[in-house]
Amino acid sequence: MSTLDPVAVFRTEAAECLEAIEAGLLDLTHQLDNKDLVDAVFRGLHTLKGSGAMFGFEALAAFTHHCETAFDRVRKGEVAVTSELVAAVLAAQDHMRALVDQPDADHGDTGHKLLAQLQAAVGGKEAAPAAASAAIPVTAAVPEASAKKKNSWRIRFSLPANSMANGTNPLGLLDELRDLGECTVRANSSAIPPLDELTPTELHISWDVTLTSEQDRSAIDDVFIFVLDDMELSVEEISGQAAATAAPVEEKAAPALVAAASAAPVSPTTVAEFRPVEAVPAKREVPAAVSQAKAAENVRVPAERLDELMDRVGELVIAQSRLSQLASASTDIALRSVSEEIERLSGELRDTMMVLRMVPVATLFSRFRRLVHDLARETGKVIELVTEGESTEVDKTVIERLADPLVHLVRNSIDHGLETPADRLASGKTEAGTVTLSARQAGGEVIISIKDDGRGINRERVRAKAESSGLIQPGQPLSDSELLQLIFAPGFSTAAAITNLSGRGVGMDVVKKTVEALRGAIDIVSVPGQGSEVSLRIPLTLAIIDGLLVRVGSGHYVIPLSAVEECLELSLEEDLRSRGRSFISLRDNLVPFLRLRDLFRTGTKPDVHQKVVVISTGTERVGLVVDQIIGDHQTVIKSMSKLHNNVATFSGATILGDGSVALILDVGHLVAAGQQQEAQLRVAG
Repeated sequence: MSTLDPVAVFRTEAAECLEAIEAGLLDLTHQLDNKDLVDAVFRGLHTLKGSGAMFGFEALAAFTHHCETAFDRVRKGEVAVTSELVAAVLAAQDHMRALVDQPDADHGDTGHKLLAQLQAAVGGKEAAPAAASAAIPVTAAVPEASAKKKNSWRIRFSLPANSMANGTNPLGLLDELRDLGECTVRANSSAIPPLDELTPTELHISWDVTLTSEQDRSAIDDVFIFVLDDMELSVEEISGQAAATAAPVEEKAAPALVAAASAAPVSPTTVAEFRPVEAVPAKREVPAAVSQAKAAENVRVPAERLDELMDRVGELVIAQSRLSQLASASTDIALRSVSEEIERLSGELRDTMMVLRMVPVATLFSRFRRLVHDLARETGKVIELVTEGESTEVDKTVIERLADPLVHLVRNSIDHGLETPADRLASGKTEAGTVTLSARQAGGEVIISIKDDGRGINRERVRAKAESSGLIQPGQPLSDSELLQLIFAPGFSTAAAITNLSGRGVGMDVVKKTVEALRGAIDIVSVPGQGSEVSLRIPLTLAIIDGLLVRVGSGHYVIPLSAVEECLELSLEEDLRSRGRSFISLRDNLVPFLRLRDLFRTGTKPDVHQKVVVISTGTERVGLVVDQIIGDHQTVIKSMSKLHNNVATFSGATILGDGSVALILDVGHLVAAGQQQEAQLRVAG
């Protein structure tokens, strides 16, 4: 069994911390006077600095120290928050991410330039840029002598027994306390067990510290910011006389023991967990039992293990299907009972597994706040990003694969859709353009939309570009939907010139290919002068779905159950009567249908009692004529081979209980084929 790499866990935690810092900075751009946001960003930087030093990322810790110092000056009122400062720290945050991912790489003079930009934004004394890449000891600067009032504090703290195994060095905490001012330390070793019961990697010492400093209480809280949830801490302000009579320094024997213990090898299976903290209580003492309970609430599991578990569940579903088939053909009551129980348990396990893989789209939408912020500065446009339906959950694999397509769509909306502030005001709009990211669930699909209130798509320009590129013939009749779909053609772009944002005609093509690979579809609506909306219809999961198993000729096929509206019977007389006009009347509405027997060229005669399965994607409906409806089937989706990637009718395959293969129908492609057939019949009629 593989063990967790402490450095890999740190990188994961650091990525979350950087995301929290970025979110705080982006919020600050709209609320420059919000002190809570300033504190949150400062604490995030402090956490990243301390944890980086703990795990040996000295360059990261040294660089982050300068950003932390800048925000510390903001907290103290020495420097005001400006958009330039926020932009400088955002750029520095990108460099921090690079130092986390590639600590040993040569980053050139990027750090120097960023610190120079930070110094200019702060407008005061800041560390020399040359120190950006130096591996300096990461401790707070010793305060300069001033006329500030000195406060005395009595600090008592103890750490969990496994803190050193988790990577926490208590001597580092004591060093940071010493850097705040005059400090006396007394170690309490009364809890150390007898030698024959002592575990070298466990910590049993607590500390009583008397500190006299010009710093306020928040500076002390910052020392313990990334271990606060797992420790016992008491901080009390004391008078000058009490401070003078405080216990003398007794740190010769005990710190030696601590140093020996801290040199013990770090266990690869457990790593210190830290979380960005937005507010620290004035006084907090957490019992050890409560701390352990909190630590047990969440468990970090590598995504690869979830994928492996999903594969095992899929194999279990296939085996259960085979067992059910054998039980149904047997007269053994006990076997049928066991089969039903296994079917129930495998269904519950499948549902639980699907929930584990689901993540809210908020994790995807949050990435675009930074993108919109940077594009607004680059283009000079005023842009507001609105997100809706962030709690909608989608399979994690879908989230990962949708990231790049959404980037292209958002950039396209900002570059092509939104006008400049002057043009918007001239057309009677507000100065700020709005880009809306929304998500909602519709059956077994999730619909993610990117909407803007810009100028809309110029149809004449699209047609002219398509004709000049040879995509369509001059004057060729196209519906509005077909015309708008041309923007997804490879190499298609209406940009007058190639810029950093667009013009090469590759972005929208990437969007279409990715969505089709996810078995999804794209809808686009645009109103001239009012804006455009692109909607991606994506299945909730790519692993296991509920399907409707049908027979066409001698072959079996699966239709995703989420797309099935209803099933009807098609008699032989109705089938013969509708030859040449493939429509059925469904509650006074004509619905086109496809004969899968003809489409798949089975060469068999139709059953006497054929069935029509009505499927839909949104507002479009099509009927599929099949010979037999077998029933509901838990479908484990298997990818098609490379030889069959271009077969658009099928989106995958599954293994049935008897070991045979059933192909999964691509609903979107079949609906489009049905609508195209309907349009041809209407034109012919």
